[in-house]
Amino acid sequence: MNKFSHIWTSVVLSALLTPAVLQAYPIDGYEDTGIRRIEGVRRVEEGTIPGSKQPPGALLPTAEVNLRLLKYRDMDLPAPDPAFTKEILGLLGDHASQYGIAVLDLSNPEHPRYAEYRGDHRQNVGSVGKLVVALGLFQALADAWPDDLEKRRQILKNTVITADEFCHWDHHNIRIFDVGSNKLTRRTMKDGDQGTLWEYLDWMLSASSNSAAAMVMRDAMLLRHYGRDYPVPEKEIRRFFKETPGKELTELFQRTFYDPVTRNGLNLEQLRQGSFFTREGKHKVNGGGNSYGTARELMNYALRMEQGRLVDEFSSLQIKRLLYITERRIRYASSPALKESALYFKTGSLYSCKKEEGFECGPYMGNVRNYMNSVAIVEYPPGENRLFYISTLVSNVLRKNSAVDHQTMATRIHRLIEQANPAPQPVTNEPVTAAVVTPATLATEPVTPPGPPP
Repeated sequence: MNKFSHIWTSVVLSALLTPAVLQAYPIDGYEDTGIRRIEGVRRVEEGTIPGSKQPPGALLPTAEVNLRLLKYRDMDLPAPDPAFTKEILGLLGDHASQYGIAVLDLSNPEHPRYAEYRGDHRQNVGSVGKLVVALGLFQALADAWPDDLEKRRQILKNTVITADEFCHWDHHNIRIFDVGSNKLTRRTMKDGDQGTLWEYLDWMLSASSNSAAAMVMRDAMLLRHYGRDYPVPEKEIRRFFKETPGKELTELFQRTFYDPVTRNGLNLEQLRQGSFFTREGKHKVNGGGNSYGTARELMNYALRMEQGRLVDEFSSLQIKRLLYITERRIRYASSPALKESALYFKTGSLYSCKKEEGFECGPYMGNVRNYMNSVAIVEYPPGENRLFYISTLVSNVLRKNSAVDHQTMATRIHRLIEQANPAPQPVTNEPVTAAVVTPATLATEPVTPPGPPP
């Protein structure tokens, strides 16, 4: 009997949301945002305090993390290119039927190439749903102050959130950096923890904290309800959620997180966050629906973000900067092929198990369900962006380590994009023979463990 045996039942033995631990926002952003964690990362990078240095793709300054498709705001997702789709499908091998995948090559934005396979396959996308939470928060912020970007910045930087029952419970650590003592604390969120709205967004999207997500959702609802009177005192927050009828809270939840999806041109039948990310959040507010996503609609989300069409240009840019990986890379993002690339990333998983002779359940290796979901925007080389593409994947490959599977797919997709967009060759009299990328040659790519579960 393995170590999971004490929680097994006859059907579903475990159902664990396992969001990733990875860090976001450009490391020079502390002065503008007040996010203390990234100041700690910056000091490690400059050698002021000890710690692991960043890979080359994580060192873009804030000014160079920009939206890449502002000149192409009218571009819609192209029709799938048959030849490109065939190439992508060939990379999936025997597991193609367990994937939904979309790849948009924007290296030449005048001639984008799009591949899609099972793009409308819908499943729970786990922590990737936090992208919808960010959209809801920034939509409420823009609705309150549509013409005042400075006020929006002040709200993000100066609003202090105090963790309460909504954060119960989450086993994922957040990073709290004391800028005075240079002390970094890694632990789960607890009642009374304080941070700015910016910091809670960062904890939600970088550490993928469910507790932080629940607090952001709480405050997004408050912002939607109170508008320009936000933020409100703690006493009023407690009164509001205690005295407001459940039906009204459900309606407010849906105005906060459902309506922005459709308002921003996305399909609510293909992308929806239908509940809080914590047990106590679900207890206090019934979201009224299931949560799910598809590769196609996640692609539309990323495309519209790059075009400045998620709420507005300001909001799109802030969401993209929150997704910029500036520390540990895992799952899809851990591919060695992406080390030199600037990477904007969100991942989430959900797995469950039952007893099976000869099989031991483990993280990302469910035999009942094994959902793994990745959204990645890749720019290479950083600042030059000769290669620029978006990948969205949802998978349910049972009994295999899905973190490694997505890492492998990241390598294979990157090699295909490289082949389609070769670097300019120096002038020479010698003949140049281009290597052909096939699934067989990709199988020889080195694979490194994507790290232990957080």
